[in-house]
Amino acid sequence: MKNKVIITAALSGAATFKQQNPAIPYTPDEFAQEAARCFQAGARVVHIHARDEIGFATPDIAKVRAIYDAVKNAVPDILVNITSSAGNTAEERIAPIIAIKPDMASLNTNTMNFSIVNRNTGQIAYDNVFTNTFTMLQDFGKAMEANRVKPEPEIYDPGGLDNWLLIQKQGIFSAPFNFNFVWGVAGGQRFRPEIFVALVHALPPHSTFTTCGVGIDQFPAITMSCLMGGHMRVGLEDNTRVPTGELAKGSYEQVEWAVRIAEALGREVATPAEARQILGVMNK
Repeated sequence: MKNKVIITAALSGAATFKQQNPAIPYTPDEFAQEAARCFQAGARVVHIHARDEIGFATPDIAKVRAIYDAVKNAVPDILVNITSSAGNTAEERIAPIIAIKPDMASLNTNTMNFSIVNRNTGQIAYDNVFTNTFTMLQDFGKAMEANRVKPEPEIYDPGGLDNWLLIQKQGIFSAPFNFNFVWGVAGGQRFRPEIFVALVHALPPHSTFTTCGVGIDQFPAITMSCLMGGHMRVGLEDNTRVPTGELAKGSYEQVEWAVRIAEALGREVATPAEARQILGVMNK
């Protein structure tokens, strides 16, 4: 199945709102409808940040569960990846993962600036430190593996991969190891092809990788990932537009673009069963 590519759709994020693109989902029904459209377009995984009634990210277990259940009821075959970044404490952040036991969950690998900075002017619109200690990497990883949730290490720079490799010496994580390279976050790394190649070469055996890019980094990054045999993540969490510059009608429209890129590069979109097998996600 080396020729098969898995497309993930990140539907919401924590920092994109309907004011930026009205297609960003807030309610369980909106998440379910968008997940169904993405699946129909070719996505096999959806990544979810739950929102409250007014659109703010929330770790509230009842709200996360309502969205998770709505998506699974609408699209039983789709894999659901829930964020572990929502919440003010480590306990709040991991609690929905333990309670709901989704197919996959994000696992952040390093403490970093995580901000909104205008690329053209350098003006800071929002400034934040995203805390991810070695203890959190260890404890979140153990909790995910114990609950049969496949961790997805998020790699924002080479140090994040080295952090994961260090903690992996404890034998916490089970193969295959499914990494996501993130490009374009203010505080992380800009998309640079030479660094992408170095990161892929540094992966341990039995690894898969996908990639996502924020804003204008999105489509160059996923194209290179597909070209190198990796997988692709799109969605309104990362970018509210399509390559023409127009607002995306939804994450599903970006999925359609990703499918066209994959086809142009001779890659076939994985079936739901193939995606589950490639990623090593257990049936529950």
